[in-house]
Amino acid sequence: MRLVIDIGNTRAKLVVFDGTEMVGQTYSDSCTLSGLDDLLARHTFRKGILGTVATLGTEAERRLRELPFPLVRLEAGTPLPFPLAWRRLGSRKVTPLPPTMGADRVAAIVGAMVQRPGTPLLIIDSGTCITYEVVDEEGYYLGGNIAPGLQMRLKAMHEHTALLPEVPEEGDSPLLGYDTETCMRSGVLQGLQYEIEGYIRRWRDTFPTLQVFLTGGSQMVFDTSTEAIIHHDNYLVPKGLNSILS
Repeated sequence: MRLVIDIGNTRAKLVVFDGTEMVGQTYSDSCTLSGLDDLLARHTFRKGILGTVATLGTEAERRLRELPFPLVRLEAGTPLPFPLAWRRLGSRKVTPLPPTMGADRVAAIVGAMVQRPGTPLLIIDSGTCITYEVVDEEGYYLGGNIAPGLQMRLKAMHEHTALLPEVPEEGDSPLLGYDTETCMRSGVLQGLQYEIEGYIRRWRDTFPTLQVFLTGGSQMVFDTSTEAIIHHDNYLVPKGLNSILS
């Protein structure tokens, strides 16, 4: 058994793998990792891996130090299951990945490349921020972009205006809003969808055999031709971390 710990900006995802098969998971507060106790009581782990985009608190660090098995932390220089280097579009010059690149982004790229090797990829992770990563057919990382995610966009409208309310992401989202709340929610959701569709069109023009991995963004519905090349996988980052641990 392996334990994969994926810590985002708001919560931690703890996933149990038996080899490459995911057999269990739970969520936990990222500051305390309290969900570890239940998993440790139910499973005997041989090793584990941690990927985090947040600074860990004292309690979380204590729990990790006390784990009864070796834990790999995904950092710059951590061995990957295959060479992964950065080559700008149109250039032949190859450089290492930026050392500041987030663990979630690296793991998502690995998770997609393991599932679709030798294929041009667009990897989209819609979380607190939404990230876009592009890999060419030779397996070179071409670069990526980071933009505000759904909750961040809703919150920004409330915090940077005098009268707009704080709107939850759950709720009615018609094509055109009928009050302030639905106007804000629909504006953000549709704006995100148009943004994602624009990225897909742009990179499909460059790579006709493009495959798209979308993790998060479950509220979005795409047309048939676009949906045919999208792989929805909310466990893409944990799967990538597990592949790195192998």
